[in-house]
Amino acid sequence: MLAVVSALAGCGTTTAVQPTPSGPGVLTLSNASPPAPGGEVGEASTEFTDVADLSMWTKLSETEKDVDRIAKYDVNKTVKGSLYLEPKTSAWFDGFRGPFVYQELAGDIVMHARVKVEGKKGGQPKRKFSLGGLMARQPGSYAKPNWVSVTTGTGEKSGQVEVKYTQDGSSKPQELAVKAGWVDLALARVGRVFVALYKEDGGKWKVGRRWPSNLPDVLQWGVTAYSDWDSYNLLKKDAAKANAKQVKGTPDLKLTVDFVRFLRPELPEYADPLNTASVSDEVLIKAMTPAGA
Repeated sequence: MLAVVSALAGCGTTTAVQPTPSGPGVLTLSNASPPAPGGEVGEASTEFTDVADLSMWTKLSETEKDVDRIAKYDVNKTVKGSLYLEPKTSAWFDGFRGPFVYQELAGDIVMHARVKVEGKKGGQPKRKFSLGGLMARQPGSYAKPNWVSVTTGTGEKSGQVEVKYTQDGSSKPQELAVKAGWVDLALARVGRVFVALYKEDGGKWKVGRRWPSNLPDVLQWGVTAYSDWDSYNLLKKDAAKANAKQVKGTPDLKLTVDFVRFLRPELPEYADPLNTASVSDEVLIKAMTPAGA
């Protein structure tokens, strides 16, 4: 998609440059199609109705030899028909690492999940940066972390969706207000563009962020949760030392995931999803969220 390549200099931003005959065209709502379910990528979808579903997911701490920062993790046990995860004190920010369970998938993908983040005693998590949701990560990128995420919970304040792009260990987060309770999240890649979307229970889909990305074709697509940034204290300035051990603290998060579904998105070559004049938010939502979701 040549039009996308030309926009890479504006990392983390969108433009509204008017399409021209020699540049990107306008994708109309009627010409946009929802992502396609099924196929090879659809086989990675998980409804979490059976404990055997746990075998489809891999812990990052096991594959890349890291501290296991998960306190509790099960399927169809703590919460019937759901994946349940409680993190220890942890963080996904710059070079800091937290829990992550994933499947390795290639190509253009929409990852859609329904999640609920709570404090351990209910309500909103009380510790800052206690968030759970979706992440797509470049494998083996410990030295120079590269990943994108859309999570919900407590950031600087409670009731937030956080959208975050981390490139070579530098994170650029943005927080958006959201109601407590169940939230639908979608993280999508089409071409070299990533999109984060979210929907409050009973609400409508919203675009959280669009980013240009140079991440490789094969990524780790999965679920993350982390909590209790304040307990890092002086280690907030030293990711290497913080990652080498389990930081003691008072994490306050429990993540429930109803399902994770994978679909294949597609945009016509003339459409530039980094240009809001070419692909509006309304059109992008139709193209990047499941039909009827």
